Amino acid sequence: MSINDLTIGDIKELKALFGGGICQKDEGSASILNGAIGKYVIVRSRNEGINAGYLKVADETGCVLSNARRIWYHKPKDNKTAWYEGVADNGLHSDSKISCEVSEKYIIEDYSLTVCTDEAAVSIQEKPSHES
Repeated sequence: MSINDLTIGDIKELKALFGGGICQKDEGSASILNGAIGKYVIVRSRNEGINAGYLKVADETGCVLSNARRIWYHKPKDNKTAWYEGVADNGLHSDSKISCEVSEKYIIEDYSLTVCTDEAAVSIQEKPSHES
Protein backbone atom coordinates (compact mmCIF):
# COMPACT_ATOMS: atom_id res chain seq x y z
CA MET A 1 0.00 0.00 0.00
CA SER A 2 1.28 3.45 -0.92
CA ILE A 3 0.89 6.42 1.44
CA ASN A 4 -0.89 8.17 -1.44
CA ASP A 5 -3.60 5.49 -1.30
CA LEU A 6 -4.53 6.17 2.35
CA THR A 7 -8.05 7.37 3.05
CA ILE A 8 -8.97 9.89 5.72
CA GLY A 9 -10.33 6.97 7.75
CA ASP A 10 -6.96 5.19 7.48
CA ILE A 11 -5.16 8.33 8.65
CA LYS A 12 -7.52 8.70 11.64
CA GLU A 13 -6.88 5.08 12.61
CA LEU A 14 -3.10 5.60 12.41
CA LYS A 15 -3.38 8.79 14.43
CA ALA A 16 -5.33 6.97 17.17
CA LEU A 17 -2.84 4.12 17.12
CA PHE A 18 0.11 6.46 17.69
CA GLY A 19 -1.44 8.63 20.39
CA GLY A 20 -3.00 11.45 18.42
CA GLY A 21 0.04 13.73 18.23
CA ILE A 22 0.06 17.36 19.28
CA CYS A 23 -2.97 18.81 21.02
CA GLN A 24 -4.43 21.73 19.11
CA LYS A 25 -7.86 23.27 19.48
CA ASP A 26 -9.06 22.35 16.00
CA GLU A 27 -8.05 18.70 16.36
CA GLY A 28 -10.76 16.46 17.71
CA SER A 29 -8.37 14.43 19.84
CA ALA A 30 -9.36 13.80 23.45
CA SER A 31 -6.73 15.43 25.65
CA ILE A 32 -6.78 16.98 29.08
CA LEU A 33 -5.15 20.06 27.51
CA ASN A 34 -7.81 20.71 24.83
CA GLY A 35 -9.81 23.00 27.13
CA ALA A 36 -6.80 25.25 27.75
CA ILE A 37 -5.79 25.82 24.11
CA GLY A 38 -6.36 29.48 23.22
CA LYS A 39 -6.62 30.60 26.84
CA TYR A 40 -4.24 32.91 28.67
CA VAL A 41 -2.24 30.71 31.06
CA ILE A 42 0.66 30.71 33.46
CA VAL A 43 3.17 27.95 32.75
CA ARG A 44 5.57 26.78 35.43
CA SER A 45 8.54 24.68 34.38
CA ARG A 46 11.88 23.64 35.85
CA ASN A 47 14.30 25.52 33.61
CA GLU A 48 12.11 28.22 32.08
CA GLY A 49 10.58 29.35 35.37
CA ILE A 50 7.19 31.03 35.26
CA ASN A 51 5.82 32.34 31.97
CA ALA A 52 2.43 33.67 30.90
CA GLY A 53 0.82 33.78 27.47
CA TYR A 54 -1.82 32.32 25.19
CA LEU A 55 -1.52 28.54 24.89
CA LYS A 56 -1.18 27.60 21.22
CA VAL A 57 0.00 24.01 21.35
CA ALA A 58 0.62 21.55 24.17
CA ASP A 59 1.53 17.92 24.60
CA GLU A 60 3.58 15.71 26.89
CA THR A 61 6.87 17.16 25.58
CA GLY A 62 6.12 20.84 26.12
CA CYS A 63 3.99 23.76 25.07
CA VAL A 64 4.01 26.86 22.86
CA LEU A 65 2.87 30.26 24.12
CA SER A 66 2.10 33.30 22.01
CA ASN A 67 2.39 36.84 23.40
CA ALA A 68 4.55 35.32 26.14
CA ARG A 69 6.13 37.08 29.11
CA ARG A 70 8.47 35.64 31.74
CA ILE A 71 7.46 36.50 35.28
CA TRP A 72 10.74 37.00 37.16
CA TYR A 73 9.29 37.99 40.52
CA HIS A 74 5.65 37.55 41.27
CA LYS A 75 3.38 38.65 44.01
CA PRO A 76 -0.41 38.36 43.70
CA LYS A 77 -2.47 41.54 43.71
CA ASP A 78 -4.57 40.04 46.53
CA ASN A 79 -2.24 39.40 49.47
CA LYS A 80 -4.62 36.73 50.81
CA THR A 81 -3.59 34.45 47.94
CA ALA A 82 -0.19 32.94 47.26
CA TRP A 83 2.12 31.88 44.51
CA TYR A 84 1.36 32.01 40.82
CA GLU A 85 -2.12 30.58 41.39
CA GLY A 86 -2.94 33.84 43.16
CA VAL A 87 -1.54 35.77 40.20
CA ALA A 88 -3.61 33.63 37.81
CA ASP A 89 -6.71 34.40 39.87
CA ASN A 90 -6.40 38.15 40.46
CA GLY A 91 -3.31 39.51 38.72
CA LEU A 92 0.09 40.94 39.58
CA HIS A 93 0.95 43.21 42.49
CA SER A 94 2.86 46.38 41.57
CA ASP A 95 6.02 44.90 43.17
CA SER A 96 6.15 42.10 40.59
CA LYS A 97 8.82 42.02 37.88
CA ILE A 98 8.07 40.80 34.37
CA SER A 99 9.85 40.64 31.00
CA CYS A 100 8.86 42.22 27.74
CA GLU A 101 6.50 40.29 25.50
CA VAL A 102 7.80 37.91 22.84
CA SER A 103 5.61 36.74 19.98
CA GLU A 104 6.19 33.03 20.56
CA LYS A 105 7.91 30.90 23.20
CA TYR A 106 8.53 27.16 23.19
CA ILE A 107 8.87 25.41 26.55
CA ILE A 108 10.25 21.92 25.98
CA GLU A 109 10.21 20.13 29.32
CA ASP A 110 7.87 19.11 32.12
CA TYR A 111 5.45 21.91 32.94
CA SER A 112 2.24 22.76 34.69
CA LEU A 113 -0.51 25.08 33.45
CA THR A 114 -2.78 27.41 35.38
CA VAL A 115 -5.54 29.17 33.44
CA CYS A 116 -5.83 32.89 34.21
CA THR A 117 -9.01 34.83 34.83
CA ASP A 118 -9.71 37.67 32.40
CA GLU A 119 -8.78 40.18 35.13
CA ALA A 120 -5.44 38.46 35.75
CA ALA A 121 -4.64 38.23 32.02
CA VAL A 122 -5.14 41.99 31.61
CA SER A 123 -3.00 42.64 34.69
CA ILE A 124 -0.12 40.57 33.31
CA GLN A 125 -0.43 41.91 29.76
CA GLU A 126 -0.50 45.56 30.86
CA LYS A 127 2.29 45.31 33.46
CA PRO A 128 5.25 47.44 32.36
CA SER A 129 8.42 45.44 31.62
CA HIS A 130 11.07 45.43 34.32
CA GLU A 131 14.25 47.13 33.15
CA SER A 132 17.56 45.38 33.82
